[in-house]
Amino acid sequence: MAATDRLSLREKIAYGAGDLGFNFYWTTISAFGLIFFTDVFGLDPLAAGTMLLISRVLDAFADPIMGAVADRTRSRWGRFRPWIFGAAAPMAMLGVLCFFTPPFDHDGKLVYAYLTYNLLMIVYSIANIPYSALSGVMSADGQDRTTLNSFRFVGGFLGGTIVTYATPLLVKSFGGANPAQGWPIVMAIYGIAVVAIMALVVLNTRERINPPPQQASSPWRDIRDLFGNKPWLVLFGLALVIMVTITLRMATSAYYMRYVVGREDLIGPFLTSYGVALAAGALLTPMMTKWIDKPRLMMILMGAVAILSASFFVIPPDQIGLMFVVQVLIGLCLGPKSPLAYAMYADAADYTEYRFGRRATAMTYAAATFSQKLGGALASYLIGAGLKAVDYVANGPQTVETKGIITVLMSLAPAAAALISVAVLLLYKLDKASMSAVSAELARRRAALEE
Repeated sequence: MAATDRLSLREKIAYGAGDLGFNFYWTTISAFGLIFFTDVFGLDPLAAGTMLLISRVLDAFADPIMGAVADRTRSRWGRFRPWIFGAAAPMAMLGVLCFFTPPFDHDGKLVYAYLTYNLLMIVYSIANIPYSALSGVMSADGQDRTTLNSFRFVGGFLGGTIVTYATPLLVKSFGGANPAQGWPIVMAIYGIAVVAIMALVVLNTRERINPPPQQASSPWRDIRDLFGNKPWLVLFGLALVIMVTITLRMATSAYYMRYVVGREDLIGPFLTSYGVALAAGALLTPMMTKWIDKPRLMMILMGAVAILSASFFVIPPDQIGLMFVVQVLIGLCLGPKSPLAYAMYADAADYTEYRFGRRATAMTYAAATFSQKLGGALASYLIGAGLKAVDYVANGPQTVETKGIITVLMSLAPAAAALISVAVLLLYKLDKASMSAVSAELARRRAALEE
């Protein structure tokens, strides 16, 4: 890779800012979506969990379609950047509508939630799939990709930290005793910020890697190539399981602090400390990958997450300081997960080109996002079903059984999922030596085409 093609600091920062913007939606939904739909919007917990499950599954199927469309887009701005900016304004408007509480009965609200939430997630995918794929074509250098994705997830975790800290305060500030009034105003503020951020991304990034010029265009062939790519299949399963781990803890945290610990005022600081730790972990990732292969590092970190998550089962509710310490340690361990995984997706795209002579970068990321959304949807459903099984009552005192299931969902359930992810990683074979050989061969092929 020529020195002139190396990524500048400006380009890395601009790309990383994009995930800050996306987390105004992703973190809001992950951390507050379920409790918003049960405690503010007024849905039954099982109905809310089922809605999130069905909607995420439907939306997940749209991701490969968007990947195929993005891979085949041709414009003066490249294949991916036009979609990133074009979807920003619709996403901002739908965010407001999704968090608006209409004066309907329960069934009417449920229909409204299905409609607005699905539309928001589809438009989110239209912007986010090309954004994810963009990192796979900005650089061909493996360490550069890891660094770029570290900037991305530092931005993402910064966005998540802003959301978890500021959202409860802003909702209370604008809504007072009526949070249903505050939520749409908060989402309007986030939407304006997102439009500006996506413009920054588009104007300050560059697409450098293109598919082989002789490549035939067939989405079905892209999908077939992925299913012939064993490392990608492992990453597909890994993304699903890790997202179950993350969503279980993230979505349960608000219930845990409100009803088990009895300190609703600590929801924001609890999630914010986690977000800061995630960002710190992501920032340290390039340093760690200089010494440890990405797959092995991921195994070590997910094993630690399993142990730390399980410890929440035995931490007494009055040991708040200890809870915060363990929460920060979990964040530090999970922080590198995202830049590692997305750098591994780029490796999988390279491996597809190496094996089959074809490149489908957006499809590779879209299919991975598909599995992430399935994992998040499954976790949301499990929380809703668990709360329904113990007769959870929103905004009221909870039984011992309800507090018990909330604690399990916060501790043992994500610990089990984290252990499964370690087992899945044993099947991943694209280590540093393998990728060096793949990169060298692809560089030779591209140089031959230019002669």
